[in-house]
Amino acid sequence: MSLEGLIDVRALETFLRQQLPLQEGELVVEKHQAGFSNETFYVSWGPKRWVLRRPPRGDILPTAHDMSREFRVLSGLAPTGVRVPRPVVMCEDRSIIGVPFYLMERVEGIVIREQLPLKFDAITDRKKIGEEIIDALIELHAVDWQKTSLANLGKPEGFLERQLRRWIGQLELTLPRTRPLPGIREVTQWLQTHLPPQNATSIVHGDYKLDNVMFAPPPATRLIAIFDWEMATLGDPLADLGWVLSFWGPTGGPPDPEPRESNYITSQPGFHTREELQARYEQKTGRTMRHFAFYHCMAIWKYAIILEGLYRHYLEGTASNPKANEFEWKVPQLVARAHRIIAGK
Repeated sequence: MSLEGLIDVRALETFLRQQLPLQEGELVVEKHQAGFSNETFYVSWGPKRWVLRRPPRGDILPTAHDMSREFRVLSGLAPTGVRVPRPVVMCEDRSIIGVPFYLMERVEGIVIREQLPLKFDAITDRKKIGEEIIDALIELHAVDWQKTSLANLGKPEGFLERQLRRWIGQLELTLPRTRPLPGIREVTQWLQTHLPPQNATSIVHGDYKLDNVMFAPPPATRLIAIFDWEMATLGDPLADLGWVLSFWGPTGGPPDPEPRESNYITSQPGFHTREELQARYEQKTGRTMRHFAFYHCMAIWKYAIILEGLYRHYLEGTASNPKANEFEWKVPQLVARAHRIIAGK
């Protein structure tokens, strides 16, 4: 029996019977619809509730969708107090469902995606969302990574240089199959000539943003879980800050014809500004924001390259993201936004 061709439920149940304490009742698997990266499923067996993560059918980058890496990061962070779901079991055996997968505990809460749930309508809750997303990031960056099982997760030295090389390479592979994309090469050159020194190393999430975290609803309004660790590595912590704040607050560009997603949500009254959250991180960590424009610009540039890659799939008729046609105008807007950051606007 398969679930949308992605899960063989009988094979999964046989595997789980061998790995976990026996549960009563039927194994139930339901597909979670949100997101466009890894496939996520809810797994229930008796009183137990888990989440199963597996790669999608296709792939975009060779290094993407690494389930064993994500499981390893969760396992390394679970004892540190970082807000992660507890990992349960990893399966590298492709004969079970065709790809590697893992189970983690199911955390109950709210992920804020395309619109702000009414539960968070109070000004105090809106402010708490921003404070929590920064404070949880600070906790991650404060982990003494050399004393964890993640000490060899990546190479701390040369992190920013490698980021630029990697995404320049991806850009060069993508543009011949899409369009010239005016202005993107000038942004690339600016980043290369304004590369700051790396004065700290931490575990870096790699995709830390509002829709990759979960909140307990008011009155707690607490960030309770950070998801999607497949890109985690050792590197410059300010790369995470630049990334999350690139999705926060006004973009300075023309309004989206159908406003949604995190920049629109966090531009509403009551949310902290990008500058206020940047200052909160600086005050609590002591890390200088002198070169923050670089990290902010790099995040926008990187996101433009990612979306241009998805736009390529749209042009070739292989896109799985139903919004991929929007990238025709969204990517040039991101390039223009990067130019505004360079100009200090």
